[in-house]
Amino acid sequence: MALMATTEDPRLASATEEWRRGLYDAAPERDGELFSTISGLSNEPLYTPDSAEVDYERDLGYPGVYPFTRGVYPSMYRGRLWTMRQFAGFGTAEETNERFRYLLEHGQTGLSTAFDMPTLMGYDSDHARSRGEVGREGVAIDSLADMETLFDGIPLGTVSTSMTINAPAAMLLAFYACVGEQQGVSRAGLRGTIQTDILKEYIAQKEWIFPPEPSMRLVVDMVEFCAREMPKWHPISISGYHIREAGSNAVQELAFTLADGFAYVEACIERGLDVDDFAPRLSFFFNAHLDFFEEIAKYRAARRIWARELRETYGARNPRSWLMRFHTQTAGVSLTAQQPEVNIVRTAIEALAAVLGGTQSLHTNSFDEALALPTENAVRLALRTQQVIAHETGVVNTIDPLGGSYYLEDLTNRMEAGAYEYFKRIRELGGVVPAIKENFFQREIAEASFRYQSEVEARQRIVVGVNRYELDEHTGVDLLRIDPALERKQIERVQALRGRRDAAAAEAALARLKQGAAGDTNLMPLIVDAAKAYVTMGEMCDALREVWGTWRETPVF
Repeated sequence: MALMATTEDPRLASATEEWRRGLYDAAPERDGELFSTISGLSNEPLYTPDSAEVDYERDLGYPGVYPFTRGVYPSMYRGRLWTMRQFAGFGTAEETNERFRYLLEHGQTGLSTAFDMPTLMGYDSDHARSRGEVGREGVAIDSLADMETLFDGIPLGTVSTSMTINAPAAMLLAFYACVGEQQGVSRAGLRGTIQTDILKEYIAQKEWIFPPEPSMRLVVDMVEFCAREMPKWHPISISGYHIREAGSNAVQELAFTLADGFAYVEACIERGLDVDDFAPRLSFFFNAHLDFFEEIAKYRAARRIWARELRETYGARNPRSWLMRFHTQTAGVSLTAQQPEVNIVRTAIEALAAVLGGTQSLHTNSFDEALALPTENAVRLALRTQQVIAHETGVVNTIDPLGGSYYLEDLTNRMEAGAYEYFKRIRELGGVVPAIKENFFQREIAEASFRYQSEVEARQRIVVGVNRYELDEHTGVDLLRIDPALERKQIERVQALRGRRDAAAAEAALARLKQGAAGDTNLMPLIVDAAKAYVTMGEMCDALREVWGTWRETPVF
């Protein structure tokens, strides 16, 4: 059964050509602006039933049915709305705990945790390299004691938590599991996601610690641990978001994210894990940018590719292994410091694309984030944006309402084809890790970023308030300021912890961790033991640095 013509209808083709020659060509297009997508995919002026070759059952199917192009669940938002998250984290654990409570009181249904740069890089707050950065871009978490404070009074048995952390993800997961245990919540009862996607760090975000091979070993340790002990937890959020924020286009985001996902699947299978034991808990994290239809097509193509490859290439038998569940965040890189209130409009459009694309979870950026961490008022407005989409627009009343659009289906097919072309190039380089070492991804992203910026500077792509419709006067907004005294407070906190813990127990736990890292045992139980001994995150990372070393990227020029 075909959704639309799979061979050209001569009468329709003739009528379309007659319309184009007789009417369209006589009405000149706007001069100087591009009509291609941000990825550079060309757009016809009009799409008809002849535009896309789509077999309904093969390419689309039904929601909740392979290949899941139209959605991963049968009822989608008619059954349950997406999880509404807002990224939060600044200063110390006490301040962030207050923001968490504020968000939950205003209707947020999941917590997303941002960590500061020292935490992301595996340094304690009193390390020399942490100076001036403690609590600036997220919350400082040095030990289990900080995690206890961060989630004080927040019931981990009922709240789903996301943590944006990669190189030291294993330590933060251990801290969280220990807090759950203290609250009486078993590991099997904890729900949430930890990012853990170290491959995209080498590709785009650049917050790694160890070389790729031991980093991948640690990721697989986490996947194996969660498959056995934390079955409701997503041990990886395979993240295209940061690839896009680094300057990639939508096709690259789609292709590179899925390539990373396949690399993790292959590493886990090589460990000896059955694909159906871990694949159902893999999750994804995509960007929602401003090219409305391209973003929707990206999500639909992603679901279809993932389902096909998990079933046909990796032999997954459980239909849940074929499902691509993903979180979306609106594009931080699309926000402008000029006329920041316009970011409210951008975020609303991007969020709508994510919903029409079938996301399971959504974060909406605050309009002031091009200038500073968001204020409470800005965060509330960002959350209200999701709530308006959910309850007032009607877009949740039917599943995949844009499915069958001649344009959207053709665009979905072209994005899928572009992704497979990239998969071929990555295989020819030997896989994702060899391609990273060859700087393949980095060069592709740099070229895409340069091309986009050139188009903006040539005013071929318009950015409102930046290269058209500018204002001379400065628009002032209230900004969140981080008190510098919080850094001293956090330094004193971690130093006091080291003074009161059982020093012998901490040293013994670190010694076992180093011994395990030198062998091939799963490190997660050893990291949990170290967490319970109040070994700090930085101390654990230092122990692994001692065994594994660090990694330096060859610059791309």
